[in-house]
Amino acid sequence: MEEIDVPPFFLCPISLQIMKDPVTVPTGITYDRESIEKWLFSGKNDTCPVTKQVISDCDLTPNLTLMRLIQSWCTLNASHGIERIPTPKPPISKAQIAKIIKDANKSPQQQITCLKRLRSIANLNDANKRCMEAAGAVEFLASIVNGFNSLSFEQSTSDGDESEVTRPSDEALSILYALQLSESGLKTLIGNNGEIIQSLTNILQNGNYESRAYAVLLLKSVFEVADPMQLINLRIELFAEIVQVLSDQISHQAHKAALQLLISLCPWGRNRIRAVEANAVSVLIDLLLDSRDKRACEMALNVLELLCQCAEGRAELLRHGAGLAIVSKKILRVSQVASEKAVRILLSVSKFSATPSVLQEMLQIGVVAKLCLVLQVDCGSKTKDKAKEVLKLHARAWKNSACIPANLLFFYPA
Repeated sequence: MEEIDVPPFFLCPISLQIMKDPVTVPTGITYDRESIEKWLFSGKNDTCPVTKQVISDCDLTPNLTLMRLIQSWCTLNASHGIERIPTPKPPISKAQIAKIIKDANKSPQQQITCLKRLRSIANLNDANKRCMEAAGAVEFLASIVNGFNSLSFEQSTSDGDESEVTRPSDEALSILYALQLSESGLKTLIGNNGEIIQSLTNILQNGNYESRAYAVLLLKSVFEVADPMQLINLRIELFAEIVQVLSDQISHQAHKAALQLLISLCPWGRNRIRAVEANAVSVLIDLLLDSRDKRACEMALNVLELLCQCAEGRAELLRHGAGLAIVSKKILRVSQVASEKAVRILLSVSKFSATPSVLQEMLQIGVVAKLCLVLQVDCGSKTKDKAKEVLKLHARAWKNSACIPANLLFFYPA
């Protein structure tokens, strides 16, 4: 294709390519729709790239005059190999979303149809997702999810296979996840009374595998913006279901989200004890025995370290036949992060739960020898300091033990 000069005002200020769908932002600057949407929605920016002014309203106004000029220029230069840019389809509007939501209230069958329409709209692009948020879709979808209960679940599955049943709550939940809600959208979802938390707990208890996965992923996002009082007043039922997701391993993504949930929730109030009572320690130890995933091991050890900060968590760790052994085994075998978390767990046990039988077990299963090994390898200064602290705490019981190889005993701290 022969090179020709392109009028500079045909070029998008971000991509420097000819605009295929010019739109004007509230600051008066025109961009190509795809480029500015990527800047505003995917990049989490809220300023005009040219003027640097904050854009409070993300409505993008089509620049029809410029579009016609670009198309005319393309037609005039067709002999140079320039193809005419087709007229872009108009984007979804708030009014269209509002109409779909209104139609959904006409009948149960219509509701399912409208929900599927909303999901297809959300899957098209990020601009549609933000438009749906602005049009009140979050409140509408939340009302459907909040209407889920175990009775309706049992009734819907009593006449057939659960996998063949399409429930409004399933559709609404999948859309809420697909929307990748902004912070304001998540705050709208959680509201003041946190009803959505109980609703998602109900779905974790009674929903199918797909809905349970969406529920735990959505909970992870919701708790990132939740009020501290909502984090403190959580019920043990929620922790039981998060732990069950870990145990069932319903999906790789849900598995990691459940671990991240426990990491974010356990520091608040009595959540550590609630997680312990939900059998989290035993499940985490079993996961460490089986898992070869580096990140999953790091997160599992992170949760265990949090739980071992309370007496109940340490007691459960020691009660499990493989507890101390698997924690020790992960030191120097996964990553520096995993090693540090594992040594911190051993420090908590050594400081607060070191009965004579526990100290003897730590010797016999090689925990003490592993800590001596930590002192002579490159595994991070924090990990070495914690290992040295553990060894010094019980030097009288361990230092002269035959269970420690002579080459490692040499490194035992004075």
